[in-house]
Amino acid sequence: MWLTASGLFHLIENSGDVWTNFDNPQLLTYFECCYMLMVTMSTVGYGDTYPKTTCGRMFITIFILIGFATFASYVPEIVELISNRKKYGGSYNQERGRKHIVVCGHINYESVSSFIKDFLHEDRDDVDVVIVFIHQSAPDLDLQALFKRHFTQMEFFQGSVMNTKDLERVKIDQADACLILANKYASDPNAEDAGNIMRVISIKDFHPKIRIITQMLQYENKAHLLNIPSWNWREGDDVVCLTELKLGFIAQSCLAPGFSSVMANLFAMRSNPKVDGDENSWLKHYLAGTANEMYTDYLSSAFSGLTFSQVAEFIFVKLKLLMFAVELRDENDETKIIINPGSKVHIQDGTLGFFIAGSAQEVKRAYFYCKACHDDLTDIRKIKECKCAAEHKANGRTPLQHATAAAHKNKQLNGIASMGLASYNSVLNDSKSLSPTSYFDSKGGPGGPGGGPGGGDTESDPIKRYDVTGMFHWCEARGIEKCVWTRTEAARQTLSSHVIVCIFAEPDSPLIGLRNLVMPLRASMFHYHELKHVVLLGNLWYLRKEWDSLANFPKLDILDGSPLNRADLRSIKVNLCDMCIILSANKTKVVDPAVTDKESILASLNIKAMHFGDSASGAPHPIGGPAPLINVGHDNPGFITASSPQQQQSQHQQQQQARQLSAVGALAAAASGPFATPTALARSQEVLAGANVPMITEIVNDDSAQYLDQDDDDDPDTELYMTQPFATGTTFAISVLDSIMSAAYFNPKALTLIRTLVTGGATPELELILAEGAGMKGGYTNAEMLKNRDRCRVAQLPVYDGAFSKFADGGQYGELVVHALKTFQILCFGIYRFRDANLAPPPAAADGSAAVPCNKRYVVTNPPYEFVLSATDLIMAFVPFEPPSQKRKVRKKVSGGHGVKSHLAGSGVGDLEVDFITGGGSGGDHPPLSQGGGGLFDIKT
Repeated sequence: MWLTASGLFHLIENSGDVWTNFDNPQLLTYFECCYMLMVTMSTVGYGDTYPKTTCGRMFITIFILIGFATFASYVPEIVELISNRKKYGGSYNQERGRKHIVVCGHINYESVSSFIKDFLHEDRDDVDVVIVFIHQSAPDLDLQALFKRHFTQMEFFQGSVMNTKDLERVKIDQADACLILANKYASDPNAEDAGNIMRVISIKDFHPKIRIITQMLQYENKAHLLNIPSWNWREGDDVVCLTELKLGFIAQSCLAPGFSSVMANLFAMRSNPKVDGDENSWLKHYLAGTANEMYTDYLSSAFSGLTFSQVAEFIFVKLKLLMFAVELRDENDETKIIINPGSKVHIQDGTLGFFIAGSAQEVKRAYFYCKACHDDLTDIRKIKECKCAAEHKANGRTPLQHATAAAHKNKQLNGIASMGLASYNSVLNDSKSLSPTSYFDSKGGPGGPGGGPGGGDTESDPIKRYDVTGMFHWCEARGIEKCVWTRTEAARQTLSSHVIVCIFAEPDSPLIGLRNLVMPLRASMFHYHELKHVVLLGNLWYLRKEWDSLANFPKLDILDGSPLNRADLRSIKVNLCDMCIILSANKTKVVDPAVTDKESILASLNIKAMHFGDSASGAPHPIGGPAPLINVGHDNPGFITASSPQQQQSQHQQQQQARQLSAVGALAAAASGPFATPTALARSQEVLAGANVPMITEIVNDDSAQYLDQDDDDDPDTELYMTQPFATGTTFAISVLDSIMSAAYFNPKALTLIRTLVTGGATPELELILAEGAGMKGGYTNAEMLKNRDRCRVAQLPVYDGAFSKFADGGQYGELVVHALKTFQILCFGIYRFRDANLAPPPAAADGSAAVPCNKRYVVTNPPYEFVLSATDLIMAFVPFEPPSQKRKVRKKVSGGHGVKSHLAGSGVGDLEVDFITGGGSGGDHPPLSQGGGGLFDIKT
């Protein structure tokens, strides 16, 4: 427009006015006309050149009105284009001695802020890494503001990792790693995964040695990464599968309520905010636990030759650290992470330990500890690198690469039992540390629970009980028709201590990946009779799509119904379940993000509003007689309620009776599965109100947590981890997994440890088998398979009953940890406590009825040694595997029906346990040995 207007002005001025017969022209060159219009358009107006003809002046007037408005509107856009090209174009200039990582994939304000919140946390004081973001679209205003706040540590480039020139611009070949973020709320999860897989292919094609950590939504899509030739998990390449981890966390919460919150807090960097109020406030104890994180470091050579239990006990008492796992290396140089291996593993030089601690500096105590230099220290903060370590370095050796001089080494090993702590006598010289007592024995029961279906395992067992890896229970594939119940059929089942999975889904909904939920519940470290029956409640047409991946798991059935239908919930006895899980596959179909979780919230509130018993359900009480007014039990989040002091005394008596019904106490009750043991029947009296049904609800939006507990006082702007539903372990959001990307980058072992904790034992071998698409394969029992069963499990142990009862009356948490580790090789890592356990009992009402305390529990992660226990506490622990005990079998045919187990006393031969393993059920409830319709008495003394 400027050039065209200059030409017209040149013509008019050089021609003159028409009415003067063109006799007043102004001779101007074209360049002078361009100059004059530019000066005019920019509002500078020097006056050295100006129109002299009347026509010229009229033209300039019109040009100013039109041209100036147009020019003014386009100038900002021109400036922005130029500045953006300079700002988000160009190439990354790498600083010498400073690493950088490239982050691509789903880049927006929410994903970036969640990522850097953990990556750049203040507790990571040694982070000197520049984060280079690359995305096709320019950042919006919020994201630009975020980059400006962290301009020294973040840079943004506009481009695509699918373009080799853009990869060169961000120096991908010099980057320390490349992290690929996924859109957790994508409407098409498979398409989102496909996009990230293509990014991996492009980056690996450009630079095969680059370390890549990528997020994936669907578990089955992980198999495609194995087809990339340069993908190598041994070199640090890894996948954070959000569905696998989310459902794994939830599954472990079925075994130990609150476990998902504990693990989510451990793998995220949390500060400990100041909370006003009572020192005994539940929130203060909870937040103190959230300040703990998971760290790794090598163990000092002072611990070489000692067992894991001995070292863990000493480190806990002397160094105030909790070591819960170690990494071992076999003869093939393959590494394996083992959680709480007990006395089976001896510490060697260079052993990597996994710790729960408040900071990385605290964990350094386990690395620097020296018997000769630090034995007499009373202040553990003074444990630093000593002169012995300096001498080793001077000789070109480290404490992790050699054995010290003979005299020094002998002094270490021979004197370690008398380490300088006055209140800690003979920590390592107790023979019980090497020959632990069974937790089951301590409760008066048999030496250990039974083995697989129909009896204990033997190396020559011709029946396929486990998958080929030996990590999971397995059965022949069953058709879905054999495992579907009607409401009437479900009501006739004898269900107790089972797991209910409520699923909101339509036939065309994307797959949730229920295999990742069921696999941890079918881990082979559990004996067959300990497996909790799993009942899926949802749309049958949707579950048909999931069934191919579930058909090989035993004790799994389906009820075609709705989680909002109370009749369906009563038919599968939701009041008797160990856990009710609420999931939704419809979250991607909701237009308004604010109501994404509406179905899950409605289902949760619906169950909490239900009442059970004769008047509520119309069904007879499971035990017979009138329904009790009180609730007892250790494994239910509900609290004890009573309407009067007299009924409280009656309640205590019923508690004592219920505890005596089981020979193996708390763990046997949790392991009873669908069989109607007296303990399970006693537990069935516990829940008369839906508010006491143990539940865990998956939510998409963190803000939805405020709607799950109507009686809490959480502020709507409170972070999810500080809300009551999350602290109690009753809700889980996928957003808590954002921190795992940072954890996986800074600690390459973190993701392997998380999978070991939550998947029940999924291995690379199993992933290769599943990648074939034929599902899990069964294998014959052999010595190697039985060896794979020997791994610990997560459990909750009561303080008021059994081996820990002596700590119920004001005992210290540290004393219980030492007792559990030394006597039973049980490693405790937290407490599941009633919210009002620290407070004085509320006063009675005016009518004499006792006030009802809060029925919610919360988690306390790794409390200090001096933490005072309450009688109602549940201890969260890693319990070692209990091998199958020998049984005296008496074969006797039993009519069809459901399994019943009973404990008989006073028989003259000690406790006698009789297992009625019967046939005739549906859905693989019963072991393969009883498929002929008969049964087997298993008598164990």
